[in-house]
Amino acid sequence: MKIVIRMPNWLGDLVMATPIIRDVRQKYPNAHITAMCQTNVAPLLHANPHLDRILTFSEKRQAIKALRGAHFDFGILLTNSLSSAWLFWRGGVKKRRGFISDGRRLLLNDPVPMPKERGQEHLVTTYKRLLSLPLSDSAPELFVTQEEKETVLKKYDLPKDAKIIGVNPGAAYGPAKCWLPDRFRAVTEKLLKDEQVHLLYFGDQASGGLIQEICRKLPSRVIDLSGKTTLRELIALIERCDVFLTNDSGPMHIAAALKTPLVALFGSTNDVATGPYKHGTVIHKHVHCSPCYLRTCPTDFICMKSIEVDEVYEAVLHCQ
Repeated sequence: MKIVIRMPNWLGDLVMATPIIRDVRQKYPNAHITAMCQTNVAPLLHANPHLDRILTFSEKRQAIKALRGAHFDFGILLTNSLSSAWLFWRGGVKKRRGFISDGRRLLLNDPVPMPKERGQEHLVTTYKRLLSLPLSDSAPELFVTQEEKETVLKKYDLPKDAKIIGVNPGAAYGPAKCWLPDRFRAVTEKLLKDEQVHLLYFGDQASGGLIQEICRKLPSRVIDLSGKTTLRELIALIERCDVFLTNDSGPMHIAAALKTPLVALFGSTNDVATGPYKHGTVIHKHVHCSPCYLRTCPTDFICMKSIEVDEVYEAVLHCQ
């Protein structure tokens, strides 16, 4: 049997969907299993031993051609859009399973009702319900090779005996997810009192200005990696961290999947549904307007302003 699993588009959502790969492999041990995803997130799946192939695409025509050429027997849609179901239909996937949503019922010949628990349970669990199997204990997982680990340590000249604390002060979703920059800096200054501590600030190019502001005039033990790492390097570096301090973000889910000790700060979003799965410390002040799911706060940003520097600092120390 040839199986294709259409993985989610967002970095964090894809990480949360990785238990499905293991569960499908356990159910169909002799199947040829392909994960299909957009090119930019494909490195998350590299070195996954449960996959036979990673099928990437950047535009619809390319995806349809690849699907038709592979002759898949069974397709599992972890995306809920009409367009993703249409791609499986046009690509000739014989059995097409997905949640009923976005008017795509007729494109699915193995439809599954959207769970009533959606949004009230973790997204990992919601994904698992699509398999119509007893809920497993599998958790998000990523795989890093020994060569990758050694390469990043050499590239960024990190002492092997150092305490490495990773910090991710941004979030692609929007500023409503982000703790205040001056408070990240205050926690950093406190952590630097331990001379064995090195801090790695992670982020994409868009968060470069934010990270430069936080790191300005701090000692060389604080390294700004914004826009400088590949996705595979990011994974390997987070795996090396002794603690990872982060907003609700894709890198947060990477850290959770790698079982890196983790402190996650939540404001506008729901940690019950999209928090680190069964791992890490979550700080979330459940103020009257949270979760609002807005990208920018229209009022006083009380959800994040309520998270104090000392509380975060103590949480990081407790994780070490």
